Amino acid sequence: MANLAFENLEVFQKAYRLSLDVHQQSLNFPKKEQFELAQQLRRSTKSVCANIAEGFGKQRQSTAEFKRYLMIAMGSADETRVWARYCYDLGYINKQTWVLWRDAYHEIAKMLQGLHKKSGQKNSDT
Repeated sequence: MANLAFENLEVFQKAYRLSLDVHQQSLNFPKKEQFELAQQLRRSTKSVCANIAEGFGKQRQSTAEFKRYLMIAMGSADETRVWARYCYDLGYINKQTWVLWRDAYHEIAKMLQGLHKKSGQKNSDT
C-alpha cells in the first residue's frame, strides 16, 4: 500500500469529515434520544473511521486482517444509513440532511469495497 498513514486515505478523510457533521447535528436531537438513537448514530459513524484506522495498522502483519476491518467498516457505513433513516422518519433531521448522509455513506461503502478489492492484489489474487 503506497499510503503511509490511514489519514491519507480519501475514504478515511471523507468518513471522518462526515462523522464530525453527524456528531454535531446529533447533539441537537431531543434529550430523550441522546442515549439511544443519537448515541447509536454517533457510534456507527465513528466505527467506520476506527475500523479503517485499525485495519490499516494491522495490514503490516496481514492483508486478510486489513480486509476484514474494511468489511466491518462497510457494515458500519450501512448501519449508519439505517440510523439516518430513523432520524429522518422521526423528524430529527430534514430530508436534505438525510439524503446527504444516506448518499455519502453509500459512497463510502463503495469506496471501502474498492479498497477491499485492491488490497493485496500485488501479493495474491484476492
